[in-house]
Amino acid sequence: MSNRERNIERVFILGMDGAGSFIQDTDTPNIDAFLQKGAVTYAAQAQSPTISAECWGSVLHGVVPEKHELNNDKAASQPYPSDSPYPSVFRLAREAWPEAKLAAFSGWTPINDGIIEEGIGIHKESMPDAELVKSIQAYLQANRDVKLLFMQLDEPDGSGHKYGYGPDSSEYLKAISRNDELFGLVLGSIEELGLLEDSLVILLTDHGGGGDHKYSHGSEHPMDKNVFWGCVGPGIAAGKELPKLFIVDTAAVAAYALGLKQPDSWDAKVPAGLFG
Repeated sequence: MSNRERNIERVFILGMDGAGSFIQDTDTPNIDAFLQKGAVTYAAQAQSPTISAECWGSVLHGVVPEKHELNNDKAASQPYPSDSPYPSVFRLAREAWPEAKLAAFSGWTPINDGIIEEGIGIHKESMPDAELVKSIQAYLQANRDVKLLFMQLDEPDGSGHKYGYGPDSSEYLKAISRNDELFGLVLGSIEELGLLEDSLVILLTDHGGGGDHKYSHGSEHPMDKNVFWGCVGPGIAAGKELPKLFIVDTAAVAAYALGLKQPDSWDAKVPAGLFG
């Protein structure tokens, strides 16, 4: 089935960093209300090790960390090879549509500098969360025909490292709730611009924290590994139960929704029955 038949014209991948599945432990009214329209799980699995570059690298490149070989140091210091056998979903989209509008907005600069390929005409902006969201809103106003847009807000992870992760860390939970307000602004813009009915919108986080160490992450502990993941869009039934999935599968879902052929090299899989 082509994306035309499913009436999906564009994909939004909207993420926050380090929130695990702790949106269940704090007020996230915007995300909760939005995900009621589609499929959601609070037991999706981060990749291992449960660290930002490894996890966002898998979300965007569709392969496990052993293959993309990204880590925080590498992502911060060198561009991702544009001839890698593991292209990002951005590179797939660019190869399919030389003129399409593609955009990446990241609170954590290494995503734009070292995880998403350089030199393939992607609009990239990196700045603190609240400013980033204003930028996304302005971009959408001017570019309603965007094909693929990625957002990563950073505050929950920064807060977890500073105040500790988990359901008993009030400052950390407040950071997740503040991000929910920012998600609400972006989702509000998507809706107000009339883009919701023909878009797939994926909401997720990369990893949790507080498992082996209150102020860190990287372990196999469920507090580090369990994450929320959900999506809303044409063909996805409200209240749909999701089978167990890994965040690497995000790339496959995005590619499938856009009608792009998934590379054979990818590990990502579209969850069974997701699109009805």
